[in-house]
Parts: sequence; C-alpha cells; structure tokens
Amino acid sequence: MFASVGLKVSTPAPAVSTSPIIRKKAKKRGLKLKIKIGNPHLRRLVSGAIAGAVSRTCVAPLETIRTHLMVGSNGDSMTEVFQTIMKTEGWTGLFRGNFVNVIRVAPSKAIELFAFDTAKKFLTPKADESSKTPFPPSLVAGALAGVSSTLCTYPLELIKTRLTIEKDVYDNFLHCLVKIVREEGPSELYRGLTPSLIGVVPYAATNYYAYDTLRKLYRKTFKQEEISNIATLLIGSAAGAISSTATFPLEVARKQMQAGAVGGRQVYKNVFHALYCIMEKEGIGGLYKGLGPSCIKLMPAAGISFMCYEACKKILVEAEE
Repeated sequence: MFASVGLKVSTPAPAVSTSPIIRKKAKKRGLKLKIKIGNPHLRRLVSGAIAGAVSRTCVAPLETIRTHLMVGSNGDSMTEVFQTIMKTEGWTGLFRGNFVNVIRVAPSKAIELFAFDTAKKFLTPKADESSKTPFPPSLVAGALAGVSSTLCTYPLELIKTRLTIEKDVYDNFLHCLVKIVREEGPSELYRGLTPSLIGVVPYAATNYYAYDTLRKLYRKTFKQEEISNIATLLIGSAAGAISSTATFPLEVARKQMQAGAVGGRQVYKNVFHALYCIMEKEGIGGLYKGLGPSCIKLMPAAGISFMCYEACKKILVEAEE
C-alpha cells in the first residue's frame, strides 16, 4: 500500500532517484513535508480522519456547552452553563465525552469526506458528457456523504451525548454501551436516527454545496487557483454557519430524543412528536435554543475541518503531484 521509505533534501549535488514515503524539500521559505501514500482513496480517508479529530478537539468545550443548552441542563445561557461546569467538574468537564467524540468523528469525517469526493467525481460530467443529475453534483454528493457517515457511526454519537448529559449515571464508554444494551435494548443505540438522517441530508448537502460554491467564487474573484489555509478556514466557517442555521430545529429534536427517559425526561415517539412538544412548551424559540453557541461551535469546527483536510491532501501526496 505504501511505497518504500526514504529522505530527499534538495542540494546542488545530483541525487539518486528514489520512491520515498516521506520527502522534505528544503526551500528558501523553509522545509516542506511530503508524505507519499500511493492509494488515492486511502489519502482521502487519512486526511478526513485527521481533519475530524483536530477540529472536534479544538471545539470540544463549545460542543459540551451546546449539548447542555439543547437538553436544558446546567443553565439557560452559555455563561451559566460554563460557570456550572467549572464549579462542579473543572476544566475536564468541558472535555467530557471528547475521547468518544474523537473516536466517532475521526472515522465519520473520513467516511464523509471520502464519500463526498468520490460521489462528486462520479457525478461531475466531463467536457463531452451531459449532466448526470438535475441537481448540482456537490449538493447530491454532500447528501450522500452525510447519510453514509451517519449510518456508520450513529451509536457512538448517542453514547457521547449520554456521557455528556448523564455524567453520574455512566462511568465510561464501555459501561454506557453495556448499560444501554442491557436495560433499553440494542435498538436504543439508534434512537433518534430518523431525525438524524432527515437532518443530515439538508445539512450535509447545504454544507458541501456552500463550501464548493464559495471556493469557486473565491477563485473567480481573486483569479487564482490556489486557496490559502486562512481563506479555506473562512470559507468552511461560512458554509458551516449557513447549513447549521437551516437545519437547527431537527438537531434540537435529535438531541432531545437521544437524551431518552433518563432523569425523568419526556420520551418522544418520533421527530414530529418531538418538534410539536418542544413548540408547545417553549414556542418557536425552543426549536432554536442554543443556536448561538451552536454556530459559535460549528463555524470554527467546519472551518478547521476543511482547512485540515485540504492541508493534509497537500501533504499526503507524491512530490511530483
């Protein structure tokens, strides 16, 4: 799968040609790292996994606060939730469930980005071909990517939510998994899957379509093919804000369903029942409770994820590419 290992540094003297897995080129601006992975599909998977792990760890405190606000525990504002967590658990409380989150997000993001790139490449017509779909390729590819990753990693998302909210009920990841399966049944691991799938299709489709469109607009506006890391960060953040705002009510319903009956909370029959009950109790504002911190969390998360992914793709290639 990988090529042989070697090291190549540019010097005036002639060098013997090799097929390295890691290359470092000495340039005037510094040392540029290149890691060669021969399989293009593996490059996408590795890049996606790294991007997911880095982005979610960076925004783990915001994810914890957002989850508490969605299910109505530990306070009604970002400041109140933050202060409560700091008093009761300290800094470690802000990263509660992050290890499980990284375990979930790394393969999820790898599958998602791999599926998106693969689907987009397949759906994008060549110069002499007609369109394969009436919708933009990036829109359809984004939806397919979201569905693929959700189906593969949903139980980990549910366990992460339980560990974050019910910290006194579960000791760790394995204990949470066993307790849910024994007391509530294996199907409980997929509670809230329907609203997740309903929510992930418009979210992922909007996110990737916005990202792809903004990248094209950037190239057209500045008349340059290369997009810097900072520009990628801003473009990804904007795409995350657009998609999050459009699909936030479904995200609230999903979190409420995932929390289950633990702690005396109401159990919802389906996503429509959850949406109806939330609106009846809290009004339309209840469907957007936590939107502010959600955007604060999702914008940098999306931006960092896309930036890391694009950066890794530049590193995990052959030097000739």
